[in-house]
Amino acid sequence: MKMIIGGAFQGKKELAEAEYPDITWVRGEEADLETLLRADGVLGFHEFIRKELKEGREVGDLAGKLIRNNPEIILVSDEVGYGVVPIDAFDRRYREAVGRVCTELALFSEKVTRVVCGIGTVIKNA
Repeated sequence: MKMIIGGAFQGKKELAEAEYPDITWVRGEEADLETLLRADGVLGFHEFIRKELKEGREVGDLAGKLIRNNPEIILVSDEVGYGVVPIDAFDRRYREAVGRVCTELALFSEKVTRVVCGIGTVIKNA
């Protein structure tokens, strides 16, 4: 598993597509769980989590499912845990869920790249 993370509009998608040009990407907001478990790569993984929560599904075991069923996936996700804590209860729950899932996946990942201003910095390379 590999992860590319960073703030919104920082160039994660462009870096991912340049680094992994042969990957067939799916969009997180358009994927269902079965698609995610078969995907080569996911752009906007955080949007998959938002969609699942909006539809009333729990994501507590999402990291475990990905690790067991698709350990070679490449995930591109916004970091949503910085800045002002949202007033809206759903937004706080979403922010926490993304943080928890991505933390577990980063521990498992062989490589994690953080992108700021279009520049990727490898923060884990196991």
